[in-house]
Amino acid sequence: MLELILGGARSGKSRLAERLALESGLPVTYIATSQPLDGEMTERIAHHRARRPVDWALVEEPLALARVLRENARQGRCTLVDCLTLWLTNLLMLDDPARLIEERDALLDCLATLPGRVLLVSNETGLGIVPLGDLSRRYVDEAGWLHQALAERCQRVSFVVAGLPMVLKEPV
Repeated sequence: MLELILGGARSGKSRLAERLALESGLPVTYIATSQPLDGEMTERIAHHRARRPVDWALVEEPLALARVLRENARQGRCTLVDCLTLWLTNLLMLDDPARLIEERDALLDCLATLPGRVLLVSNETGLGIVPLGDLSRRYVDEAGWLHQALAERCQRVSFVVAGLPMVLKEPV
């Protein structure tokens, strides 16, 4: 089953995904997309690491997400990706539109073939005012388009506010 978990910064989306992974009773592979590029990000990564169970496998991949998902998703396993908007940011910062399109399309194409349970965590960024800068607007646009495409493909979609999940889509 594919599940998309959206929410704002510090909404509880990662905590929900980690709880669902733990409650699945399956072995877990955690795919982290962040990069410790500054002190604040290093602290966030440390916070997430400290919260995860020690028996979870960890794969750190900032760009080639589809490849890593194909290599790690297995029947009888739970694969948790945190987070897609950091992955998108990593690709946008490459300033290579072709690579962004290639990686995004590869991700969307591989989802239907992934075995096991897959939890995808992402920041909902389109609820505020339109950003002023070109890069910020592009980021919000790309994230919105990605979320729409993911929501089409996922069996379950949740939106987290103040630690409370609202289910937007359930398996049929």
